[in-house]
Amino acid sequence: MPISRLRHRLSAALAGAGLLVSGCANPGVGSDRDDPTAPVTLTFWHGWSTPGEVKALNDSVARFEKRHRNITVKVVPNVTDETMNQALRAGGSDAPDVVSSFTTNNVGQYCSSGMWADLDPFLKKTGVDKKRVFPKTLLDYTSYRGQQCALPLLADSYGLYYNKDAFKKAGITRPPHTMSELKRDAVKLTERTEDGTYRRVGFMPDFRLYQNSPDRMFAQWGPRYFDAHGKARLAEEPASKQFFATARELVDAQGGYGALEKFRTTFGDEMSSQNAFLTQKLAMHMDGEWRGLMLKDAKAPFHWDTAPMPVPDDRADTYGRGYLTGTVLGIAHSSRHQNAAWELVRYLTTNTDQVVRFANAIHNVPSTTAALKSPKLDADPTFRTFLDIAQNAHSVALPPSTNGGQYVTALQDFSYAVEAGKVPDLTEGLRGLDAQIDADNLQSEN
Repeated sequence: MPISRLRHRLSAALAGAGLLVSGCANPGVGSDRDDPTAPVTLTFWHGWSTPGEVKALNDSVARFEKRHRNITVKVVPNVTDETMNQALRAGGSDAPDVVSSFTTNNVGQYCSSGMWADLDPFLKKTGVDKKRVFPKTLLDYTSYRGQQCALPLLADSYGLYYNKDAFKKAGITRPPHTMSELKRDAVKLTERTEDGTYRRVGFMPDFRLYQNSPDRMFAQWGPRYFDAHGKARLAEEPASKQFFATARELVDAQGGYGALEKFRTTFGDEMSSQNAFLTQKLAMHMDGEWRGLMLKDAKAPFHWDTAPMPVPDDRADTYGRGYLTGTVLGIAHSSRHQNAAWELVRYLTTNTDQVVRFANAIHNVPSTTAALKSPKLDADPTFRTFLDIAQNAHSVALPPSTNGGQYVTALQDFSYAVEAGKVPDLTEGLRGLDAQIDADNLQSEN
């Protein structure tokens, strides 16, 4: 996933702001107006772009076509959310039938706008019990206010990568389980040169680093972003202050924000051979399951392992949890072949063998309960860590919103200001953040 998905993240964020349209659903949704057994050509747009990823998905489609001889699938790779949304707004014969997105943040908009068809009628008529097929957290991030307009197509979970050689040298026998242990180990693992500059940082807490988006670390507290009425409640969420206090402690313990930011600017690109964990400028690093395959392909010159991210000290019993996200799949509201499109969506998302084969091929977490327990899954213990995180009852995903990922962007911007010392009163700052999120949500609904 992420090789392609990272390239689409900015496009998805930009698309989110203008997604809501007067999308009217196809009147034939879930009906028998289009015959799934008749010869038909479907157009399937997705965002994967690297050769290995594209091949894995093409192989999946080929397996589907062997099962459904009457259905031909025209696969179009490397499509951003922005391009897809423009096509769905325009409609017409060039619009796709089956659509996928690398971000769960926009599901609320896809559902509320009607641009992605409600899948519950299709699930019901084909006897698919979604609550039995999909883990609850994954099912939650593909629906909005009771409408199931998407289904999970592989998942991502975030955990801790750590340099075992550095741990051994520092006398650390296991990865940290709590935030206080993370701070203690980070200090032990931080090394400086004779002139005082960093040689290695134990754990880089800066929110601008690679996958360190604040919402991912915040997930270890299990926060509630919105109340029952959809109003932002970060100012009244006790975990908010705890989270920012912990981040500040991690920064201060390792030399301060200015020094860490200066060191961060020396890091290479996340997806390159100069990745800071790969080059041993970081001893511990938060990342997704795909990083393991990259480390192996790059023949990392040190021993490494994976573990769940640490949890707050007062939530030690939740150790094993993590942040979840993933690719989602749906049917375009404008498709005139929705019953045939459903056959493709159903195969890609619910067929256990298919889900396992696709997950193994691109080193992502499978998205069904049966596939997660399959003996055919990659048995590498460094990968299994992420399977366990995905199944942990305390793991969480971001809640859907009508303004897509705009509230996440607002949290990111606020977090950058906090870590740089530009928010003198955190309580007031959080109130202002809530007000901004609520105003953005209101605007997106009008």
